[in-house]
Amino acid sequence: MRSYSPDLTPPWKRKKAVPEVPADIGLVVEDAGTGFCGAVVRCEKTAGGPTVTLEDRFGKHRVFPMDPAAFLLDGEPVTLVRARTAAPRGPRLTASGSIAVPDAKARVARAGRIYVEGRHDAELVERVWGDDLRIEGVVVEYLEGVDDLPAIVQEFGPTPEARLGVLVDHLVPGSKESRIAAAVTDENVLIVGHPFVDVWEAVKPESVGIRAWPVVPRGQDWKTGVCRSLGWPENTGAAWQRILGSVHSFRDLRPELLGAVEHLIDHVTVEGADSR
Repeated sequence: MRSYSPDLTPPWKRKKAVPEVPADIGLVVEDAGTGFCGAVVRCEKTAGGPTVTLEDRFGKHRVFPMDPAAFLLDGEPVTLVRARTAAPRGPRLTASGSIAVPDAKARVARAGRIYVEGRHDAELVERVWGDDLRIEGVVVEYLEGVDDLPAIVQEFGPTPEARLGVLVDHLVPGSKESRIAAAVTDENVLIVGHPFVDVWEAVKPESVGIRAWPVVPRGQDWKTGVCRSLGWPENTGAAWQRILGSVHSFRDLRPELLGAVEHLIDHVTVEGADSR
């Protein structure tokens, strides 16, 4: 027969069980170790165990391991656990933040197009706006630079039914890109851009896990200089995959790029820009 030994520890000395709380998107908690307070943005599986990303009221992101009793909720310690997948309570949103259309088929491609400078630009646009572009029938193509943009526009032959939108990197006053863009005057063409040297910079540094994008001295290859400054292997292809993999929605992009792409989509899909 087993003997029974009662717990004689006084109630006020017994450790309270720490409750487990699902890390639902938007839940506001505080990291007990650092005092960082923010809303849950996402949870991820990593080689070191599950992590949670919090966003504070200034938009700063920080990643924390989901250790037992590592967070405070309303001042009380809790253990965050991955939220269970449940039937959505409301409409699903696309990565761009628009309402998803269930079981929507891709529209026949419009006559209009959106041109971007390079492959990385195209992949980033697809990552965030891909669902929207397929529903609207908008094709995105990359140009490998805009040095010949006036001739490219002329060859395309834009019309009110086939509008053209162009996304340009480093479109700031006095830049080479701004002078090229100014040479295109067709009213059916919209050229917008962002101020960043490369589309890499359009991704928020905190989403990538860095404090800021490095300043690369003139004369150096910018992407290689970024890898060197951050201590990454000088493999720009691998670096881009690392950056692209950190983008999960429009929240990971800077507003300068968000506004530019939304403007282009509106321009190409305006009433009168029919599909072929």
